[in-house]
Amino acid sequence: MIEVREWSLKVGVQQWAGVCVGPEEAAPTLMLHGWLDNAGSLLPLARALPDCHHHLPDLPGHGLSGHRPPGTWYHFIDYVSDLVAWMDARGLAKVDLIGHSMGGAISTLLAAAFPERVDRLVLIEALGPLGHPVAQIAADIRRAIEARLKLDDKQLRVHPDRASARQARMQAGGLSEYAADCLLERALAPAPGGWVWRSDPRQTLPTPVRGTEEQYLRVLQAISAPTLLVLAEPRTRYLDGPEAEARIAALRPQALHWLPGGHHLHLENTAAVAAVIGEFLGSAVAP
Repeated sequence: MIEVREWSLKVGVQQWAGVCVGPEEAAPTLMLHGWLDNAGSLLPLARALPDCHHHLPDLPGHGLSGHRPPGTWYHFIDYVSDLVAWMDARGLAKVDLIGHSMGGAISTLLAAAFPERVDRLVLIEALGPLGHPVAQIAADIRRAIEARLKLDDKQLRVHPDRASARQARMQAGGLSEYAADCLLERALAPAPGGWVWRSDPRQTLPTPVRGTEEQYLRVLQAISAPTLLVLAEPRTRYLDGPEAEARIAALRPQALHWLPGGHHLHLENTAAVAAVIGEFLGSAVAP
């Protein structure tokens, strides 16, 4: 059995939590989970790649990590700042970076802006942050600010038991029961009458200003690390079509694999995803 070690660390005002998997003397990887997920999302994949020293943080506002201070928000650029500070605090000068969905989008920004910190890049169901047409910017700003002003009125849903929470997560994310269970341990907090999600409600608010397609194409073009791209088949709607093809061309992946599964294929088809990542990283794959 591969050892899983829990850790916690405070960097500035941000309290972090997460797990490490694999031998400490091995090459380090940093594995970043998706939106409203947590480190448990990538734990099966980390266990399937036993030759690496995997660092799996709960991103701020997710899992067992702390929420951001009042008056702050959850923007991609803030996650990049958080992660550079976290890497410095952990003494990680350079890592192999593996990101799923939102974690993959954050990874593209980190790899583009700080190429000296990323040895190799693995993107699972990710092609950079979602862009918005410039014509929508005024409407986007208004919608986001109106949502912020109503935040205090938002009530957390209390689930009477873990089964209810599991079912809600399965329906919201199109997850299997197994995939949902991988998330629940770090996602739920006890509350009067049952359980609530630990994730910060501010993460569900609309983004006031998004980058454009042209800007994100430039980000992908700026990535110099050898890159593996793993996408689901059938294809996820927003990772398909002409814009997705343009992003793939800008990214110039060293290898591209379409593997059977949904958006969380790293949980539902772990062996296949681990096999292509293991080949890319030169790592053994657990049987």
